Amino acid sequence: MAQGTQDQLADKDLVSIQEVRTKVDKAYAAWQKYLSYGQERIDAIVEHMAETARAHALRLAELAVEETGYGNARDKLAKNLLCADLLPRRMRGMKTVGILRELPEERVVEIGVPVGVIAAILPVTNPTSTAIYKSLISLKAGNAVVLSPHPGAKRCTCETASLLYGAAVEAGAPEDIMQCIGNATLDGTNALMKHERTGVILSTGGSGIVRAAYSSGKPAFGVGPGNVPVLVERTADVAEAVEKIVIGKSFDFGTVCSSEQALVAEDVLKDRILAELKKAKAYFCTPEQKDALAKLLLTPNWTVNPKCVGQAAPKIARMAGFEVPEDTPILVVELEGVGKQHPLSAEKLSPVLSVYFMKDFDACVGICRSILRFGGLGHTCGIYSQDDAKIRRYALEMPAMRVLVNTPTPQGSTGITTNVFPAMTLGCGAAAGNITSDNIGPQHLINIKRLAYAVRKAEEAFEMPSESASRAAGADRQTVARAVEKYLQKRGIAAASPAQTPASAPLGVSAGVVDRFLAARKSGRAPEQAGVQTGASCGCGPAAATETKPPAAPVPAAPSAPTVVDFVCEFDVREAIKHSRKIFIGPKTIVTPSARDLAGEFDILVGT
Repeated sequence: MAQGTQDQLADKDLVSIQEVRTKVDKAYAAWQKYLSYGQERIDAIVEHMAETARAHALRLAELAVEETGYGNARDKLAKNLLCADLLPRRMRGMKTVGILRELPEERVVEIGVPVGVIAAILPVTNPTSTAIYKSLISLKAGNAVVLSPHPGAKRCTCETASLLYGAAVEAGAPEDIMQCIGNATLDGTNALMKHERTGVILSTGGSGIVRAAYSSGKPAFGVGPGNVPVLVERTADVAEAVEKIVIGKSFDFGTVCSSEQALVAEDVLKDRILAELKKAKAYFCTPEQKDALAKLLLTPNWTVNPKCVGQAAPKIARMAGFEVPEDTPILVVELEGVGKQHPLSAEKLSPVLSVYFMKDFDACVGICRSILRFGGLGHTCGIYSQDDAKIRRYALEMPAMRVLVNTPTPQGSTGITTNVFPAMTLGCGAAAGNITSDNIGPQHLINIKRLAYAVRKAEEAFEMPSESASRAAGADRQTVARAVEKYLQKRGIAAASPAQTPASAPLGVSAGVVDRFLAARKSGRAPEQAGVQTGASCGCGPAAATETKPPAAPVPAAPSAPTVVDFVCEFDVREAIKHSRKIFIGPKTIVTPSARDLAGEFDILVGT
């Protein structure tokens, strides 16, 4: 490489790095002012930004296609409206700053605290919709944002940012609260992620930029790639399932990471599925055409050929050396395995669909699991079925964080056709190296401060002294009995009356209860698990031989409507598990990522 070319490249990086430093400092200074804004004022700014984005949604979609050459304007318009219409409607009423809620019984107050400057790394495949999405959730959470466009989508991204920034300032936001890097380079993006005043990184793009975000030393939300299998089960409406799969696979020419990559079904459905695919004008590739597509779409280092990303099916066919009708929505290839020996079993980011036909449902589940593990771990999968038992089994066995039922997967995963949070950044969980499995929203871009009042003395915090402490204190049998009775009373277990217990067991606690309590302590079991009860029900003492009248049946209370909470944290879920109760949430309830993960294990959250 000539010296002049080296200098030119170095100069671009230096210009980009300097621009990053300047704009992060400006955003940080603006955020210091924005910190004084209350929820009502913030919400008015976000609403005006969304209104402006809606007004320009079509023009921005056309600009994205014109500049990048990826996808089509009709579907990019849908993605823009997802972020400019559905997302702000879902965020209305969400509390993100100031006092989020008070827990009088716990004497705890929870306060939302913005994280600062959001470093928003944007992809070339969804440049305008992701810019709208990340800008709105950042400002909704009380933060400033610096957008770093993909170099191949700089013009449309900066135009989107300019419109949103103008609307924000017009609605009363501080000047410089939004910034967009006009000279984005890889070095500049790395400088943005590592800047001392960057609070959180919100990264969408290829695996390289996501890894860079996680290795930057900053808190980061990055996402993994998608390789989405969709199972068509015997009870499905096959015509509807195939129609929706073609719609999802052809959506924006396959640029969404949650787009269908493989259709999987039992052999008994093969003829019906092939007939429906032909009716939908899908094109079936010959073995030779399949090999040509494999060589075209995947590079030797197993990345997708960028020249094929988001291109129409007829164009991809021509690039591979064969012709298909101009109205062909997708190309179909039949595969028999998963892995590097079958290149088209990987994510393709184009309207090319792999199909598998297996002997039974178990084999279908197995191949779907393999597809996810071959480049889509933790992301998304789908199923078409009317059998809820099989739907739930599939959901339990799939290593994917979004399991979508009877819907195109791009629309379902992003919240267009389902009630998952509307988002363009979809977490894939720990299995994929992601910090969360959620669809990212403003609730991920705040910290929660807790104001906690004293409710007990330190010596009152523990229900029982340790066994060794009891021995050291010379605790006798009567002392243990008193402690046991206190323990049982706190758990709502009534102690027997003195008439029902021998004199050797004071305070209404039988000798058998004391013995079993001590045995439980030694074995590490809870007293209730060891059969620790009182009175006739425990089967010990004179009362065990006495026939007693059954208790009167309780009068049922009138049912009351469940209380929907505004906010759920991990503490709330643990309390619900402890007391065997559910937590009722609505569409505007903020649920922290740790709370959602824990609640999912115990089925605690109930939507209303």
